[in-house]
Amino acid sequence: MTTFGVPPRRVDGVLLDIDDTLVDTRGAFAAALRAVAEAHLPQDVDHGAVLDHWRSDPAGHYRRYTRGETDHRTQRRLRADLLHRTFGGAPVGEEAFDAWDELFWGTFERSWRAFDDAAGFLDGLRAAGVALGVVTNAAVALQEQKLAAVGLDLPILVGVDTLGYGKPHPDVFVEGARRLGTLPGRTAYVGDEPRVDATAAHEAGLLGVWLDRPGARRADEHDADVAAMRARGIVVVPGLAAALPDLVGDA
Repeated sequence: MTTFGVPPRRVDGVLLDIDDTLVDTRGAFAAALRAVAEAHLPQDVDHGAVLDHWRSDPAGHYRRYTRGETDHRTQRRLRADLLHRTFGGAPVGEEAFDAWDELFWGTFERSWRAFDDAAGFLDGLRAAGVALGVVTNAAVALQEQKLAAVGLDLPILVGVDTLGYGKPHPDVFVEGARRLGTLPGRTAYVGDEPRVDATAAHEAGLLGVWLDRPGARRADEHDADVAAMRARGIVVVPGLAAALPDLVGDA
């Protein structure tokens, strides 16, 4: 059904991830970890492997943080220590961590950039009358700072500190839709992780959209079955612009 010749939207609201969806966090981590490696790791270290290790979180320290089982500082120090032990650096204890984190985090913050397709994607959704908001597995204050730094204006509706835990718990997506003022079934969630973002949103009753940017998968995501995800009704796109027709086209 159309109203005055305008085709109906598929969704009324879109909830968005930030890191590696709107903001090139992978690139910022690469810069930060290169600075760390040059200061603390052997000269011949494989920088790509260092980045893959950090992003894949092999010991699950960040995942424990998103479940509310540890604090942000502790998870990052443990990840730093594991990174060093894996690639031949000295242990990172409490005394060494502050200096390590000043180098890592300072470089990381200076390296935040929005993806080239982010602003246009948001403009397209707004032009279609779609409500927008962010659901993130980082703290609200940090993500507000990040969006302001890259020039994107979006409300942070749910952070990991809002409910005390984060994605992939279904409550997080449902709460995001509630705060956005849309029904879960008329709300999409767009994120770069196939399981934590798109599949979890789908299982919570939202339209899951996996942003599968070329060359950007984490080490533990290479086995993602795109055909199976699409068969379940999950949208898989290589860039944000490609998602627009699935969100604002005919229902």
